[in-house]
Amino acid sequence: MNEREDRTMNRILLAAISAMLTLTACGGGGGSSGGSDPTGGIDGRGDPDPVAVVSAGEITGFGSIIVNGVKYETDGTEFEIDGETGTETELEVGDVVVVSGTINDDGTTGTATTVTFDDVVEGPVSAKNTDLSQLTVLGQTVQVVDGETLFDDTPPITFASIAVGDVIEVSGFRLADGTISATRIEGKPAGGEWEVTGVVSNLSGMMFDIEGLTVDFSAAILDNFPGTGPENGQPVEAKGMSLGANGELLATKVEYKGNVLGGAAGAYVELEGYITRFVSASDFDVSGLPVNASSATFEGGTSADLNLNLKVEVDGTINSNGVLVAEKVEIKTATGIRVVGLVGSVSPLEVFGIQINADDLTTRFDDKAGDNPLDNMRLADINVGDYLEVRGQEQPLGQITAFTIERDDVDSRRELRGFVEAGGKNEPNLTVLGVTIVTTGTTVYRDSRGATEVPMSATDFWAAVQEGSRVDAQGTETDTTTLTATEVALEGD
Repeated sequence: MNEREDRTMNRILLAAISAMLTLTACGGGGGSSGGSDPTGGIDGRGDPDPVAVVSAGEITGFGSIIVNGVKYETDGTEFEIDGETGTETELEVGDVVVVSGTINDDGTTGTATTVTFDDVVEGPVSAKNTDLSQLTVLGQTVQVVDGETLFDDTPPITFASIAVGDVIEVSGFRLADGTISATRIEGKPAGGEWEVTGVVSNLSGMMFDIEGLTVDFSAAILDNFPGTGPENGQPVEAKGMSLGANGELLATKVEYKGNVLGGAAGAYVELEGYITRFVSASDFDVSGLPVNASSATFEGGTSADLNLNLKVEVDGTINSNGVLVAEKVEIKTATGIRVVGLVGSVSPLEVFGIQINADDLTTRFDDKAGDNPLDNMRLADINVGDYLEVRGQEQPLGQITAFTIERDDVDSRRELRGFVEAGGKNEPNLTVLGVTIVTTGTTVYRDSRGATEVPMSATDFWAAVQEGSRVDAQGTETDTTTLTATEVALEGD
């Protein structure tokens, strides 16, 4: 992949709203994700007037629409769903959208003028790798991420239930190698239109590639292109209903997805995605957009943590060179820590005696409990005795700042994933997040540090595990802060 294509990858998140990116803010910077004041940073005067914003990220809640820690009012909002006029009811938690509108002085509320949703790929599953939790759809590698990927509930599907030949729609973010990190997967009926969105490469005659898919556009309608047709490096969406003899998509329509960031100097942007190119803190890309974070403040880590395929949210303004000058970078390591168990307290929220820090703006809630789960679950809906799966990061030490909380029907399964704390290796016990993990002669040990989980002997496990090692323990809750493990896996950092 050449440099231009690498920089362009994933600009598809913003391409659909190139016109919106001409919105002019009042000067330089200032970010928001649950509490900072963008207006004070942008105009330097703390002006209470709303500021124009473009926010690209995952929907974490409704009651209006919540994206990147901001609750946007949607009265009068225009919705575009896969290129067609739509409604808010067609969207779900986990969908990646682009919001154009204004953000208020409080940094947590705003008004959406338009909300745009485009899936990354929709089509039949051609391959499934259970060990790697990956699917192949129209030549695109779809990575299912434990705790981050949501699945459609009507009808209910899971990674395990998806079979080769099933048609699915995938929303998510591209990684540096083009893999799609799925945030939501929805089943679709057979016989519909297929589509894939990505960057043109290897253009030759009437053929080009989007990652692992060749597109034949010889019979396609070409829409919105600035020139005569596709060019390498351009973000496009290709649609069709069948494959040719060599597996190529026989496109019926190819649409150019916009002059990305053209004339966008001064635009205030909140961008969620993965780092797709990295040189230094002052020179990296998020979803293909160049970022300079040399003067940014950091949450959830430091500039030293930046690297390829790290999930972040970057808030700032676009300069005259098309670079997002970041005022804030939030590092999102959602799958690092996990606890599964019963709620022992709601004020503060505790599971296994571990304090869970969550709020309605930055935590993604998903209710699967009972026959009538809540469509718009909130923190206040959680009760003592609820069965929760909580994922996030250990922040502050000994507590979990939750990125996702899922409520389900009560089950006997208990699980804790985290780092062995200082002084926490006392064979046959480990201490993680203040919880004692008790191992016995029947505990099964596994090594999950490679691509495939493999059995591990007790001797090898105890020789390998150290303070700071990440482990995943499953078993029974002996008391509020003790888990007797039936299985313990040693995991990579």
